[in-house]
Amino acid sequence: MNNILTAIINISKSTKMTLRHKPTGNNRVQNMGEALEKYIQDVFSNTMEVSDQITRTALLSNTFSYLGNANNPPDMMLLGGDAIEVKKIQSPKSAIALNSSYPKAKLFASSHMISKACRESEVWEKKDMIYAIGVVHEHAISSLAFVYGEDYCAENATYEKIKKTIKDGVESIPNVAFSESKELGHVNRVDPLGITYLRIRGMWGIENPFSVFDYVYQRNMDHAFNFMCIINDEKFNSFENTIDLYEECKKNKRLHISDIRIKDANNPARLKSAKLITYYIPEQEAT
Repeated sequence: MNNILTAIINISKSTKMTLRHKPTGNNRVQNMGEALEKYIQDVFSNTMEVSDQITRTALLSNTFSYLGNANNPPDMMLLGGDAIEVKKIQSPKSAIALNSSYPKAKLFASSHMISKACRESEVWEKKDMIYAIGVVHEHAISSLAFVYGEDYCAENATYEKIKKTIKDGVESIPNVAFSESKELGHVNRVDPLGITYLRIRGMWGIENPFSVFDYVYQRNMDHAFNFMCIINDEKFNSFENTIDLYEECKKNKRLHISDIRIKDANNPARLKSAKLITYYIPEQEAT
């Protein structure tokens, strides 16, 4: 079964950091995000060198139980494994726009934010969430980070509490006609004619992993490509193919695993044992 370690091994075997999949629309920013998603699909499903679309589609089907849409998280789910959310940023220090969806330590099948297709794609109740964050410029990835939601952001209840407090506060305003909404509020009949309405939406954002974890890893901007992955020890030790990753490290001197301690996302006073996995491509070797 393919997992995050499979993807890391596949990344370390390639020097091609140009996004190979062609955009399908006219929105350039959205197209680059779509191309990055397909790159992430490729590294998890061993299809980086597969050009035949029928073969690629079959391999994707054997790897993923769900490939998402632009309106609902996640972007993809590994069959019997983790959920993956892909985010593209254009600057090394840019924050990540999450829009109406707050960051997730875990993904639950009971969440109203996911689609029916996602909920019914396999039998599941809870999945760990991988955030795959890429810095993309001119069709090339210069930096890529994999981090687990539980190591990156607080538990879901933290964000739900804030959301509920704001929603309750908005709906307590007197003499305002609210209607039922999954957003923070939906106000009807704002004007005397009763023909105008107001939608109140949350716009969530989060700092990118390179900024959040700069106390354990810093990119070398002279390299053509920098990769970082952080996995807490409990999760790392749950994989059956850790030996494959260590063997790859012996063969590839640019792929490295180190033991680190990271801040607990729910209590920064506590530290968690974790693995930092890094890889880079020198400028002269990038293709």
